[in-house]
Formats: sequence, C-alpha cells, structure tokens
Amino acid sequence: MSLVNYATREITCKIVYYGPGRSGKTTNLHYIYGQVPADRKGQMVSLATQTDRTLFFDFLPLDLGTISGFTTRFQLYTVPGQVYYQATRKLVLQGADGVVFVADSQARQLDENVESMQDLHANLADHGIDARTVPLVLQYNKRDLPEELLLPVADLDEQLNFRDVPSFAADALHGPGVFETLRAVSELVLRRLSTNGGGRF
Repeated sequence: MSLVNYATREITCKIVYYGPGRSGKTTNLHYIYGQVPADRKGQMVSLATQTDRTLFFDFLPLDLGTISGFTTRFQLYTVPGQVYYQATRKLVLQGADGVVFVADSQARQLDENVESMQDLHANLADHGIDARTVPLVLQYNKRDLPEELLLPVADLDEQLNFRDVPSFAADALHGPGVFETLRAVSELVLRRLSTNGGGRF
C-alpha cells in the first residue's frame, strides 16, 4: 500500500520483483541501481542468506510525473526464490503496490516458473491482495542465452501470462528489457493510484 507524506509531498510505492531462484531478480535491481543517478536513489540494502538474498532500494524516477502535485518515489524489493524462504517471500510482498514476475526463459526451468507463479498467487491472497487486479508485469529473462536452451516468448506467455498483462523479453545482465519492465509496472501502479486515490491528495 502506497505511503503518502504530506510534508514532503511524496507518494512512496512498493514494487516487488518475484520469481524462482536465480531467474534474475537481483540482477535486475543491480542493473537499475547502477543506472539511476546517485542523487535520485537511496542506499541499496542487502539481507543475505547462504544461497539467496533480499535486496531493497528506493529512488525518484526521472520522468514519470506527479499525482495531484505529489512526487512519486519507488521502493524496489527482490524476494529470495528458493522454496524454503517461503516466510521471507510472503513478508516482502506485504504492502506491495505492484509486482514484476521475473521468469527464467530456459525450457528446463518452466516447472519452477509455474510453481513460483502459483506461490505468488497464494502469498498475495494471504495478504488480501487480489492476484487478478494487482499491477503485474512479466519479464522473460536470460534471452541472451543460446536459442536452443530457451522457450519461445509465445510459449512462456501461454504458460504464465494468465491475465494478458505486459510482458518483456529481457537480458537483465546487459540491460535490454530491464527499464522497459520497470516503466511498465510503474505506470500501472501510478494509473491505479490515480484512479483509486487521486481525489484524496
């Protein structure tokens, strides 16, 4: 749930990068963090475990505009993908205004992608968030790998894109698709905020 600071005239929105282990969630955040100017971002915080980590930072986007005179600030989070970090994933999703689902495009990872998407739905439901309406964008990562290892984007859409939401082919390591994904989810979050709460500000 977005936070409104009337003193600074800022609205802070939380976007969570979700997906199976090693799909590229952390790589996305590192790439974004490296590209955002220093004066428009906070510190990156890493809560490390032995096999995965939760990352967080916030930033002021350069050109997404304002809502009723309020500046928008985004907090980006990743969740650990491994099954045994279920409690952490659920906790990080709390209060999410939007979700980026990062799928691993490799054919051998399809089952893990599907399982993670089902896990996302269950965890959103536990927080009272409707998976059918929450701002959601899909990213099909690792498109830089050899084509014979990858599922076609159309096949990934068929298996994962149950709501026909925006989806992007990406190579988070080198940048293609990363900011397109971020812009799409940010715009969905702001559109929903303007529709549902714009009159309050």
